[in-house]
Amino acid sequence: MWVLLPVATLLSVLGATHGLFGKSEPTSPEVNMNISQMISYWGYPSEKYDVVTEDGYILEVNRIPYGKKNSGNRGQRPVVLLQHGLLASASNWIANLPNNSLAFILADSGYDVWLGNSRGNTWSRRNIYYSPDTVEFWAFSFDEMAKFDLPATIDFIVEKTGQEKLYYVGHSQGTTIGFIAFSTIPKLAERIKTFYALAPVATVKYTKSLINKLKYVSPTMFKAIFGDKIFFPQNFFDKFLATQVCTRETLNAICSNALFIICGFDSKNLNMSRLDVYVAHNPAGTSVQNMLHWTQAVKSGNFQAFDWGNPVLNIEHFNQPTPPYYNVTAMNVPTAVWSGGQDLLADPEDVDLLLPKLSNLIYHKEILPYNHLDFIWAMNAPQEVYNEMISMMDKDNK
Repeated sequence: MWVLLPVATLLSVLGATHGLFGKSEPTSPEVNMNISQMISYWGYPSEKYDVVTEDGYILEVNRIPYGKKNSGNRGQRPVVLLQHGLLASASNWIANLPNNSLAFILADSGYDVWLGNSRGNTWSRRNIYYSPDTVEFWAFSFDEMAKFDLPATIDFIVEKTGQEKLYYVGHSQGTTIGFIAFSTIPKLAERIKTFYALAPVATVKYTKSLINKLKYVSPTMFKAIFGDKIFFPQNFFDKFLATQVCTRETLNAICSNALFIICGFDSKNLNMSRLDVYVAHNPAGTSVQNMLHWTQAVKSGNFQAFDWGNPVLNIEHFNQPTPPYYNVTAMNVPTAVWSGGQDLLADPEDVDLLLPKLSNLIYHKEILPYNHLDFIWAMNAPQEVYNEMISMMDKDNK
């Protein structure tokens, strides 16, 4: 019954606006496109690369080298890496219209824009050693994304562009792996000009997301429900929630979507004509182990590595019987933070715990009406977040 609470909340939010949803077919061409096609569809230059991590994962990385507004100047320009959040992909940064999507706005503002994809999502589901059909492929969490994915991606960008430093923009779990990587790998941190953290997540002690409810499910039961490979809960929700709970047919697309269930849904601030694009590309998948790691974090209230279940396995992975803690204070990268007052996942209380630990915090803005996904999809995100961010970057480059 615990799963009914967030669903009921979601339905109450949508109740007054359900008339906006017709029984409609997908209308946006991007629904069936990959990321490169989505970029090209709007007339922007698109490049795609495969980045191989130290442990063999093949990550798709996309690039918008310049914008439409400055296509005549194709020389070297400042580099920005955008890293998506939990259950998401690089498509998040281009899912809105160009005047509302951060990747396109940055490109048109004179930046060389790179879009990262974490292991296990739709576009990074390959490994040179393991097939995605194996349990071994899915034996990772955000620990490995920070230890292997982010360094490999940044190293590749530095080599390709010839620029030693870049800007890093993370959303949700994209901030989590940034906090870990930049506090544990000093050489990597030196390559970051500024870390722009949207809906930052370190501890999730106070989260009101569905993840808070999943902490009550034992690891054994969790794997019995979701298996031990890919975590793709829309299958579970489609079979149960959409048919048994979400009785309004027009709401099924949202009510059965794991990303919205976990992160919340703000119908007032989203471009509802783009809903088909959001739903078509999300959730993009992750590992069951990654979701278990998040439930561990809720239970402990700590920001620490994955607990492999017994001291022997922990020693094998960490040379100590318990998972190490992550010390965000050790990160010296200049950091600007935007947080939401209505964020279910990056709860304001957790953000309040994080901010004093950021030793080089240069800016913080709390947007009281914002929830977790508003930072990437809200219609007023350019006014509330993106313009400020680009202004900060521009000052660096004068």
